[in-house]
Amino acid sequence: MVKSKSQLWGTATLRRGVTLIEMTVVIVVLMTLIGASIYAVGGYKEWKLGAAAAVDLRKVYNAQRTYLAENPTETVASLTAAKVIPYLSDGAASLPTVEALDGTEYTIKVNKSPPVVIDAAGTTYDPSDDPEDGLWDVGG
Repeated sequence: MVKSKSQLWGTATLRRGVTLIEMTVVIVVLMTLIGASIYAVGGYKEWKLGAAAAVDLRKVYNAQRTYLAENPTETVASLTAAKVIPYLSDGAASLPTVEALDGTEYTIKVNKSPPVVIDAAGTTYDPSDDPEDGLWDVGG
């Protein structure tokens, strides 16, 4: 005699599917992962701007050192953009500018060694507040 499934498993029937609690847990986990990735992407963008600024500052710093090596009687305080630009490693026709966290373009002060990013008021711009970290500065 062939037995049916209900006879093999008893009177309890098998329920298939997902409960509301299981779906809620999955949704909460996904929302947490999405939130964490959005936060991480924001931090990455800030780091990327700082790293790009450091690269531009390093170019100007190398141009300063090269110019001063070829003109040993000059001082850092007497440097101007016109003197440094021909020594930029990428052959640019002007000094690079730096994009701040808020999208503002800042300039690089060439008559200081190592060079620094300055805002419109002429003050040093370094949102990392660490002159040795290599972000927004030449680094150590």
